[in-house]
Amino acid sequence: MLVRSMTGYGSETFHRGDMTLTVEIRTVNSRFLDFIAKIPRSLYELEIEFKKIIQTYFERGRVELYISAKGSLLEERSLYVDWDLMDEFFKQLGSVKERYDLKGDIPISIITAMDELFQIKEEKRADDAIHQFILNSVEEVAKQVQRSRETEGAFIMKDILKRLENVEADVERIDEMKELVHSAYHERIKERIEAHLEDNSSVDQNHLLQEIAILAEKSDITEEITRLFSHLEHFKQTAAQSGAIGRKLDFIIQEMHRETNTIGAKSADASISELVVQIKSNLEKMKEQVQNIE
Repeated sequence: MLVRSMTGYGSETFHRGDMTLTVEIRTVNSRFLDFIAKIPRSLYELEIEFKKIIQTYFERGRVELYISAKGSLLEERSLYVDWDLMDEFFKQLGSVKERYDLKGDIPISIITAMDELFQIKEEKRADDAIHQFILNSVEEVAKQVQRSRETEGAFIMKDILKRLENVEADVERIDEMKELVHSAYHERIKERIEAHLEDNSSVDQNHLLQEIAILAEKSDITEEITRLFSHLEHFKQTAAQSGAIGRKLDFIIQEMHRETNTIGAKSADASISELVVQIKSNLEKMKEQVQNIE
């Protein structure tokens, strides 16, 4: 049995030459697999490869990948000066000084404040080896997150199975009580009807017994208990599997909830009603926990 939660985190910093690469992966609950990449523009061409890695290690959950990279192995920056615009700038500035008879030198701060005169160009330098290094780094962190999800998943499943044992014990107690409760209910119906009709000698006793049997049958919970035992066994078999089982377990819990509600509606016995409340309480807590399972 290898069960994973959908909540996990991993982070690592890698070095190659003068490049420093920080990779961070965060995962949270989601019905399906959602991948969000927050990466430098220079790595956009690798986004599809990143997604393939994520799909290899995760089946459900929202997976957020963060990458920051520093160094010249990815890109080289150079400063570009628009000399034609610079010449025009000084020409016009000289005309302004002459026209208004202005004195003094032109401060360098005026020039550097003109963003239009300067541009920073980035040229990609990364080769296949660097790209593979980056992909390997992302995969390493993905493995780290997967291990953390497995650890938390084992802890969650241990709690779920403990509550499942409690549910099974309560269902067994209801099963042991059902015949006695059913007979007592049958007798109560018979006594009430006979007391109500004791002065009416024309009542057909056979017909009366048939009506009592029909009413008693409506309170019979044997089928619901049988289905509950079947769902309990199905849950245990599914929980023993590996992979993405969260949605399957959630569905089985819904079915157990349905049968438990029916038992509660049918039974008028206080002891069974109390057990039904306990079962529903454990099922609700199991459902909350299952929401975290991949």
